[in-house]
Amino acid sequence: MLDRSLAILDAVESGHRSFTAIVEATGLSRPTAHRLIKALEDHGLLAFVGGRGYGLGPRLLRLAATAMRELPLRDLAHPALERLAMTTSESAQLFVRSGNERICVDAVEAASELRTIVPVGAGLPLTAGSAGKVFLAWASDVDRKRLLRRVPRFTTDTPSAERLLEEVATVRLRGWAMSSGEREPGVASVSAPVFGPHGGLAAVVSVSGPHTRVGRFRARRYAPAVLAAAGEIQRSLGYAS
Repeated sequence: MLDRSLAILDAVESGHRSFTAIVEATGLSRPTAHRLIKALEDHGLLAFVGGRGYGLGPRLLRLAATAMRELPLRDLAHPALERLAMTTSESAQLFVRSGNERICVDAVEAASELRTIVPVGAGLPLTAGSAGKVFLAWASDVDRKRLLRRVPRFTTDTPSAERLLEEVATVRLRGWAMSSGEREPGVASVSAPVFGPHGGLAAVVSVSGPHTRVGRFRARRYAPAVLAAAGEIQRSLGYAS
């Protein structure tokens, strides 16, 4: 039963699937698939979203976030995050991808009373915010196209799929991304990629704060510090920057 349940989770790992698509991907009979899907839903490991199908459930994402906090990545990256927060006087975060979300696995808050707070373990979208743009920029063409089929609007400044495609191309060229008010009004951020072996994307490091301090017209002054932090984390992981 465990193997068959894992086969269902594997089938939806890359995105939501309909019941029929899960049956086809796993080779399970419809009654067996229905029974296992119901059990996974009851335990919060699978969730149904109308119009999209079944996807990874909130409990599984929380477990993934907990597991990521235990990995060496968090411990090795934390000193760089502390220095980034101190250098910029803004909050710093480290994100990894989990399915269709980015999960905050570590964060250092700014000392300022007016600051942004991203809780460790929080799941955030890939289609809004500078960190999301970095994940999109280094996703495969097929994966990026799939993610951009549906771009929910969080604010009036949330970019459209067409605009995201343009910005992602720019991110790949210059190596960092910025955003302002895309996920939450008044919040801005600057992010850079942390590469793993063979040039794959291991994580994304970000600095965020009020748009009055980190907005689009001021983002460039934060980029060097964020890029330096990303390079420092890469070296801590044993990869050349």
